Amino acid sequence: MAAPTLHLLINPAAGRGRAGRRLARILAQFQQAGLRPQVHVSTDTGDIEEQARALAADPAAAIIAAGGDGTVHEVVNGILSADASTAFGVVPVGTGNDFAKAAGVPLHWETAVRLLADRITSDTPPRRVDAGRINERFFCNGAGIGFDAVVTRIARSYAWRIGDLVYLLAIFRAMAPGVATPRMTVRRRDEVLWDGPLTLANTANGPWLGGMFHIAPDARASDGELNLVVAGPVTRRRILALLPKIVRGSHMDEDDVYQWAVTRITITADAPVESHLDGEVQPPQSSFEVEVLPGALRLL
Repeated sequence: MAAPTLHLLINPAAGRGRAGRRLARILAQFQQAGLRPQVHVSTDTGDIEEQARALAADPAAAIIAAGGDGTVHEVVNGILSADASTAFGVVPVGTGNDFAKAAGVPLHWETAVRLLADRITSDTPPRRVDAGRINERFFCNGAGIGFDAVVTRIARSYAWRIGDLVYLLAIFRAMAPGVATPRMTVRRRDEVLWDGPLTLANTANGPWLGGMFHIAPDARASDGELNLVVAGPVTRRRILALLPKIVRGSHMDEDDVYQWAVTRITITADAPVESHLDGEVQPPQSSFEVEVLPGALRLL
């Protein structure tokens, strides 16, 4: 089989600038394996998605996403919005790298590059990984509605190079004005899973959120399902008590935390609420159609 046309899409700002600083070394490792990827550098939000959508029109193309979960999110949306099945790989040089964890990609970027190069040069078939969709947007790791979206928005406003701790700081700032508990209804076909106030609803394809939070321990990226995790209305004091449990993934037996395996759900809120997809904050909405897309992604 002919070798794919390899494209490296990189967000140089990912990982608080780590991605850009490592570009030369990433390219050097690919070149040592005899690969010469074409480099496409992001200059603005959405740029990588547009480039991935255009590249996906070439059936011989393969895409490498060098960055964090936001970079992977844009690549996935570019591929799936083009109704394509373009193979892609990940070089995790972001802050959280939650999708890489979920998909079994080595978190050490040099190891990830070597593995990708080995798989490409040996013509190893891509692995099938699930994706999710909320309304007209796609996600690969998870989507959150409510408090975790507020935390994500705040975390993204920080430029400090403190890694995953940025999300912890964002939690404290998000709690300062109080914890909103909008009324929401969650339906699975004709079954009402939830009807009332809640703090957050997270639909997880992978188990990690924000790098350090084991939000959905039972989620698997290739099982054809999403794990819906709902937290009932909680106080600031209760959030502080739950935090260490969420980091360990031991919160699922708590009385105010609920979980369901789902393939398609509808979430409606009484008023527009914040949400995020793979850490990318979305405009406030009041209606969410959520579904899993089994095996929609081909991961190198």
